[in-house]
Amino acid sequence: MATEIRVPTLGESVTEATIGKWLKQPGDAVKADEPLVELETDKVSMEVPSPGNGVLQSIEAKEGETVGVDALLGQLGEGDGAIASELAPAAAPVASDEGGNSSAGADDGQLIDLIAPSAGESVTEAEVGTWHVAIGDTLAADDAVVELETDKAAMDVPAPSAGTLAEVLAETGSIIKPGDVIGRIKAGAGSAAPTASKEQAAGYMQPTPAGDMAPSPAAAKMIAENNLDSSRIEGSGKRGQVLKEDVLSAISKGAAQPQASPAPAARAPSSAQDEPREERVRMTRLRQTIARRLKDAQNTAAMLTTFNEVDMGPVMALRKEYKELFEKKHGVKLGFMGFFAKAVTHALREIPAVNAEIDGTDIIYKNYAHIGVAVGTDKGLVVPVVRDADQMSIAEIEKEIGSLGRKARDGKLGVADMQGGTFTISNGGVYGSLMSTPILNAPQSGILGMHKIEERPVVRNGEITTAMMMYLALSYDHRIVDGKEAVTFLVRVKESLEDPQRLVLDL
Repeated sequence: MATEIRVPTLGESVTEATIGKWLKQPGDAVKADEPLVELETDKVSMEVPSPGNGVLQSIEAKEGETVGVDALLGQLGEGDGAIASELAPAAAPVASDEGGNSSAGADDGQLIDLIAPSAGESVTEAEVGTWHVAIGDTLAADDAVVELETDKAAMDVPAPSAGTLAEVLAETGSIIKPGDVIGRIKAGAGSAAPTASKEQAAGYMQPTPAGDMAPSPAAAKMIAENNLDSSRIEGSGKRGQVLKEDVLSAISKGAAQPQASPAPAARAPSSAQDEPREERVRMTRLRQTIARRLKDAQNTAAMLTTFNEVDMGPVMALRKEYKELFEKKHGVKLGFMGFFAKAVTHALREIPAVNAEIDGTDIIYKNYAHIGVAVGTDKGLVVPVVRDADQMSIAEIEKEIGSLGRKARDGKLGVADMQGGTFTISNGGVYGSLMSTPILNAPQSGILGMHKIEERPVVRNGEITTAMMMYLALSYDHRIVDGKEAVTFLVRVKESLEDPQRLVLDL
């Protein structure tokens, strides 16, 4: 009897995830709680554990597919890992001999079809991207052969067997459907010359010049409908291919109308000439999601930023005096974030709108303070949450921030560490930022931007002196937070930091 493997709850504000990588394949033996598949959300990567002992029977959601909470990922069957035919129906690739006769084996010399896999029930076509190997290249089983791109993700098609790439049936830029044969592999690990024409081999062993790339199907249709000159449209796709967006841009600029006379001889360097000095790197799924969510926040909220500056001298003097005693007693260094988090929670109590969020036509006021702390990692920006920071001491906040920071850098943050934040603090000062306008972490209504501490001249009691100053920036959703409330909030944070005894006395 099969056990279903489903997408777990991802958090109250996370409704979907992308299949990152399957760690097991159909027929593999697995133990209870052993990781099966990696899911990537806009906040964190997480692994789905096996619900029990057995054999991975099937995979229902492919890598790169976007799935919702409780979606079926695969099924776990009983057994000890021996691959049975009913557990791995696609394990034996269909091969054909030189005469076109099919066979279930993959003997040396036979041609094995390279078939476009399904990318999810809502994906009906894909565009052939980069071929990772040329005709005649030797392949090991499961080596990436070609990249397919859908509207949701990019995915590599692996080699079904060891051998050499014999034929390429779908060129880069072609639109194919799941189940289409896009190439053939000659079984066996030898390096014999492939059965393919010289024209085919030359076409795939050398990069295609940008000028020879045909426009994408959608772009070609639009070019024909508008009677445009495709040679005058600069492509932004791979190897200079003209995409639909390029045609729309050319139309808006009036730059692609046919010319009666030839273009002048003098011309700017082409993209083909610049290409050797460029590097194209696909965005990670996390980076794509970060980009989408940040843009959504800009499009949704009436975002505004107000600024102030704070004299950090009192906090710095307090840290200098007590840092050794603090670390000895609490086992953690006394940083700035504890002071800022505590100052924010005090201000949130006075200005609750900054701690609220909009849900349709309702405003939800949060009678607690879960403070998100933005942390930069190699994979992108993540925002772990210090829960109930308003109930914690500065020492407890520093300990929690330190723990979350280590987990973020080690890639060990869980979904529970990322969800439920009501306000966010972002410290660009650690990178040397003097001033910025931070973007809201939706659906929150406020985010505080910290910046670098800099000795600057100030006027005190009619005299010019110097002080260790920091610019503060509060970005807020003007739909729910009025200007007066935003300014008052920032002033309260400033007052607490310039007189840190207020934090100790809870004033």
